Amino acid sequence: MTAKVLKRKLALRLKRKRRVRAKISGCPVCPRISIFKSNRTIYVQAINDVTATTIAAASGKKLGIKANKDGAVVLAKEFAAALKAKGIETGVFDRNGYLYHGVVAAFADALRENGIKL
Repeated sequence: MTAKVLKRKLALRLKRKRRVRAKISGCPVCPRISIFKSNRTIYVQAINDVTATTIAAASGKKLGIKANKDGAVVLAKEFAAALKAKGIETGVFDRNGYLYHGVVAAFADALRENGIKL
């Protein structure tokens, strides 16, 4: 892909991100669960938007997993355990401008299977 195409793809993702973030917000009881994926790994965090603090976080880099559907399932299991340790059972899913497809959808589904309501 050319630089022009990559620049347009990033601009469209950021446009979707702003549109989604205008509608959702997290609180201490129901935090915003934000996902970021790169070509190599996946990062996820639970954010309390009232105080602008991170409640829990997980990184695929620390677990040594790749940014694919199998890695997303493993990361979701680890992240769900961290949230349950903090006493959190519900959350608002922030797909961070990514389309709800592939890795992002696999992560959300695995999070639901591990007991976190989105």
